[in-house]
Amino acid sequence: MRPILLLFPWLCTSSLAAAQSCPDYADYAAAPHAPFSGGVYNLSYQRPAPSCRTFTSPAVESTIARLNPTITDPDLYRLFENSFPNTLDTAIKWKGYAADNADEELTFVITGDINAMWLRDSANQMQSYLSLLNTTSDSSNDTLASLYRGVINLQSRYLLSNPYCNSFQPPSESGLPPSINSAATNDMVTPSYVNTTVYECKYELDSLAAFLEISTDYYTATNDLGFFSKYNWVSAVQAVLNTAQSMTTSTYAANGSVNTLPYTFQRLTTTAEDTLDNKGTGNPVQNGTGLIRSAFRPSDDACIYEFFIPANMMFARYLNTTAAILTAMGDHNTDLALEMTALSASVTAAITAHAIVSHPVYGDIYAYEIDGYGGRNIMDDANIPSLLSAPFIGYLAQNDAVYQATRALVLSADNPYFMRGSVVNAVGGPHDGPGFAWPMAAIVRVFTSEDDGEIATALREVVASTDGLGKLASRGFGLRGEAFVRAG
Repeated sequence: MRPILLLFPWLCTSSLAAAQSCPDYADYAAAPHAPFSGGVYNLSYQRPAPSCRTFTSPAVESTIARLNPTITDPDLYRLFENSFPNTLDTAIKWKGYAADNADEELTFVITGDINAMWLRDSANQMQSYLSLLNTTSDSSNDTLASLYRGVINLQSRYLLSNPYCNSFQPPSESGLPPSINSAATNDMVTPSYVNTTVYECKYELDSLAAFLEISTDYYTATNDLGFFSKYNWVSAVQAVLNTAQSMTTSTYAANGSVNTLPYTFQRLTTTAEDTLDNKGTGNPVQNGTGLIRSAFRPSDDACIYEFFIPANMMFARYLNTTAAILTAMGDHNTDLALEMTALSASVTAAITAHAIVSHPVYGDIYAYEIDGYGGRNIMDDANIPSLLSAPFIGYLAQNDAVYQATRALVLSADNPYFMRGSVVNAVGGPHDGPGFAWPMAAIVRVFTSEDDGEIATALREVVASTDGLGKLASRGFGLRGEAFVRAG
């Protein structure tokens, strides 16, 4: 399964040209290119020319070559060959150093065809290369370890300035102009932000968790403990904790008065998923649950009930692993580590107490969202974290009984966003709407199965879903018999 695992984090992204003289990758990838795979689907080659790639890693290139004889299906290998290096080929928009510290590496990783960096997406994009990180840190600036350090440092900067935001503009050191987000022009957000620094400010708990995740990944792979004390990482971790704790605020105080929430969001839009009810505060949530609010999902869609369970799962898991880094650092970081460990235990207990609900067909399952008043949203979405991905993000064991019951529902017609067609059967979501399945969800189905038949079926569907182009859709694709019409 390792070659397939390496495909996943790219699924959150599309691509952009590396240099002005190179074709825009979104245009380039919309057409077929030789050499073709020679398999059943005769998939196209989709890597940009070497001179147009935004970063080159010898370790990645050697891995692609090494797995050629291992992945014997030519179409599956072509999909891996195109997808695995895609972040490096197209999305490392800038790499350099901080203006105030010549040693502090910065890496600006764009998402899709938007010249902006999402916290969650950039962490997922780098996760592609986790297995290739050295066991000891490499201090050179042209390695995967250097890219990781640059992403962590830049995410630290973003979180220290705007911890409720999810997507950011290029750093000033890059010389890249900020992008105009036309959808956000009239956004009314508390706390306020400057659009030359922030691209969009949708508060998503999983964005905070993503910073802890990429930090954990780097430390686990490199054992480079010294890196975390050099710059602003500890301060950023404190900012993450403070922000999450602030979002445990319920709608009403114990005496019934209305609490002032630290974050509100309103947007002029025709899409309900793109703004929050109740003058930007979202639907009410109950006091005393121990859960953390998330205004938006990892799809950037508004939560119906703001106790979004997959993000609480992910955050609880990575609070613990980050606390381990802080404990290893010692000194005055011990108190912060203990605080994070305690919050992880509290959130985990709250999930067990409030998010496991009884279903008439499947028994005890995890709800996707709840409000603490009894309101529950029984569904799953393709984007990560999801209920389907709970073992993948390390929250629970794959054989957990409640998870298995939840998984059975998620992969059935009882999930309103499980899309079924003659070519593909996978979870979609409201971001693209009914009729659009996401390849991301098909890959997560592979990750969370021990059934060879299920794995093989999901892989066949993924390979069949590219319209012969050999490039996985970063979002949903439509189900019209054998034809696929991508959304967005």
